[in-house]
Amino acid sequence: MSTNQLENRPVSPDIEQQRQRQHNGSTHPDDPLGGPEHLEFHEDDDPPTPRFMQEEGAWKRWKWVPYPVRKYGKAAFRWMKGPQNPKRWKIQPLFPVVQEAPLHLLDKLLPNRKHQILLYMLYVAVWIITFAIVMWRGQVASEIPIYGTPTDISCGTTYWSRNNGCGLNGVDCRPFNGSSFAFRCPSNCASYRVLNPRAVGNQEIVYAPLVVGGPPDPATYDNPIYRGDSFICGSAIHSGVISDATGGCGVVSLVGTQQNFISTDRNGIQSIGFDSYFPLSMTFESQIECKARDVRWSLLAICVVFTSVLSLFTASSGVFFFTSFISIFWQVGMASDPPSYSTIPDLFTDILGKFLPAMFCAWVFYDKMGVRRTLKDLKATVEKTVLWLGGCWVGALTNYTFDFIPIQRLTGHDLEQQPGAKAALAIIVIVLFCVVVGQIWCFRQEGRLIRYLKLYALLILGIIICLVLPNLNLRIHHYILALLLLPGTSLQTRPSLLYQGILIGLFVNGIARWGFDPFLQTSVALQGDAQLGSPLPVLLAPAINDTLSTIDFRWESSPGIRWDGISILVNDVERYRGYFGDEGSDHFLWTRDNGSDYNEYFRFGFMSGTTNGDYTKAGIWTKDRDWVDAQPGPSRIRARDVEERDSKSVPRRVWK
Repeated sequence: MSTNQLENRPVSPDIEQQRQRQHNGSTHPDDPLGGPEHLEFHEDDDPPTPRFMQEEGAWKRWKWVPYPVRKYGKAAFRWMKGPQNPKRWKIQPLFPVVQEAPLHLLDKLLPNRKHQILLYMLYVAVWIITFAIVMWRGQVASEIPIYGTPTDISCGTTYWSRNNGCGLNGVDCRPFNGSSFAFRCPSNCASYRVLNPRAVGNQEIVYAPLVVGGPPDPATYDNPIYRGDSFICGSAIHSGVISDATGGCGVVSLVGTQQNFISTDRNGIQSIGFDSYFPLSMTFESQIECKARDVRWSLLAICVVFTSVLSLFTASSGVFFFTSFISIFWQVGMASDPPSYSTIPDLFTDILGKFLPAMFCAWVFYDKMGVRRTLKDLKATVEKTVLWLGGCWVGALTNYTFDFIPIQRLTGHDLEQQPGAKAALAIIVIVLFCVVVGQIWCFRQEGRLIRYLKLYALLILGIIICLVLPNLNLRIHHYILALLLLPGTSLQTRPSLLYQGILIGLFVNGIARWGFDPFLQTSVALQGDAQLGSPLPVLLAPAINDTLSTIDFRWESSPGIRWDGISILVNDVERYRGYFGDEGSDHFLWTRDNGSDYNEYFRFGFMSGTTNGDYTKAGIWTKDRDWVDAQPGPSRIRARDVEERDSKSVPRRVWK
C-alpha cells in the first residue's frame, strides 16, 4: 500500500476533532498540560513530593492523634484563620450629617488647631473649678445650737464597736447614757447592709441594714429607740430624720438600757426586732433644724454633661478617652462611691494615691489593649457618647446600676448563703457566652482570632496556676475582671463600644472605691468573719434557781493547750471572760431581776489569750425561767470584709 493511499484513508471523527482544535488553538479540559516534553532532574535534587503528602507533612507530629480528631482539628484551624481577605470593622455612622455636625461646627468656628487646644484647656479648667465649688458648698452644714457643726459619718458608723471590741461589760463603749452629738450622713445609706450573718439575740441577720428597733408605736414616728449597735444613718432614715436620696443631718442621743425593740418597716428599711434588753440605746432629737445636702447627684450631673459634650465635639480618641477616664475616676472617688473617710482632705489624698497608678493602667488600656483601635477615627460621635460613654458611666456606678444583682462576691460561701445568687450567676454566664460568641465571630472576620485565642489561653493558664497555689485563694475583683475581658473588645463595632465602656467603668469603680486589692489572698484575709472552725465549748446542764433567779453554767475542760479561757456573751454583750486555772473559772453564775419578763440569750466561745474563737449559737433562758439549748454549730457576731472597712465607731471627741 502506497503512502498516498495511507494519507487518504479516512480517520476517526474523534481524531478529526482533535486536529481541528489543535489547528484553531483551542484546548480541552482533558488535554495534556503544556510545558517541556521532559523534566530536567539532577542527582543532587530531592525527589518531587506529591501535593497530598506536602499537605500532610505539617501534621506528622500529630500522628498520635486519631485521624478524625486531626481532620476536624484542621478544619477548625482553617476556620479560625478567617477569610482570605480579612475585613476590618468600621462603624459607619447612622445619620452621618447629624452625628458629624458638632465636628464640622467646631472646625468652622475654630479652624486653627492651636485655638482648639486652648478651648479644650479652658473647658477642662471650667469643669475643675465647677466641680470644686459644688464639692466645697456640699460640705457646708448649718450649725446646730448647743450641738455645734454636724460631724460627717459613714453609712456603717455605730456607737457599739464590732466584734467584742467594747470589752467586758461594754466598758470601752461608755458612756451608755446622757451623751449626744450632731451627725451628717451621705445619701444611699438604706442600701448599706451586713454581708455575713450578724447575731441579734437568737437571730442571724444577713444582707439587710443593721437597724434594730424603731418607734414603740408603729403608727407614729415619736420616740424611736434603737439598739446601740445599729447603723446610725440607717436608723436615722428609718426614723424619718434624714432622707435616703439626699442624706442629711440630725442629733443622736444615748438613752442607756432599753428593752423590747420593735420591728417596723419604714422608709424602705425593715428594722429588726429584739425582745430583750441592751445596755446602750439611742434615739434622735426632734425639732432640730439642720440644713445639709449630699451633692453627689449634682456632681454626677456636672460630670455627665461635661464628658458628653466633650464626646460630641471631639474625634480624637486620646482626648476623649483620657479626659473621660479622669473625670469619671474623680467623680466616683470623691462623690458617687467614695471610700470611708473622716475629712475631705483625707479623702482627697486617698483618691490621689490611687489615681497615679490608675492612669498608668489607663495608658496600657489605650495603647496596648485595644481602646485606641476601637475609638480611632470614629466619626459617629452620638453613638460613641451613648454606647461607650454611657456604658462607662453604668459600669462606674455599680453601687446603683448593678446593686439589684444578688451577688456580693464570687465565692462558694457567698453563692450558697445569698438567696438568688446561683440563678443570677447562671443568667450572667449565659449572657457572657452570647457576648463571647459574637466577639469570636467578629475577630475571625478580621483574621485576628488565633492571636487572641493564644492570649486568652495564657490568661486561663495563669488562672489555673493561681487556683492550685497552696495556701492562697484567687479573688476576682472589679479591676481584674476588666483586665481579663478588655482585650476581647478591641473591635470597632457597636457592641464592642458598649462592652468596652462598661469594663472601663468597672475598673474605675473598683480602683477608686477599693484600690488595688491583691487577687491572691490568704484564707485568713478572705475569711473575714466566717467561722474559724475552732472547737466550741460543750455545756453541761445548767443549774437554775427559781427562788434566787440565777442560772449556773459549767462546761467541759479545754480541748487543748491553745485554748486557755472562755468568753460568754449575754444579749450580744460580753459579760464574762475567764481563764482556766484562775479561781472560779470553772463556772459562770448569772443573776436576773426577779421582776423581769424577758428572754436572755447566751453564747459561749473559747479564748486564746485575748482572741476569741467561734461562739456557739444562742441558748435561751426564757422569761419563764426555762433553759432552751443552743442549736449545734457556731454563730457569727461580726461584719465581714466590705463592712469592716467602712464600719466605724463614733469618735469620742464628738460626744457631748
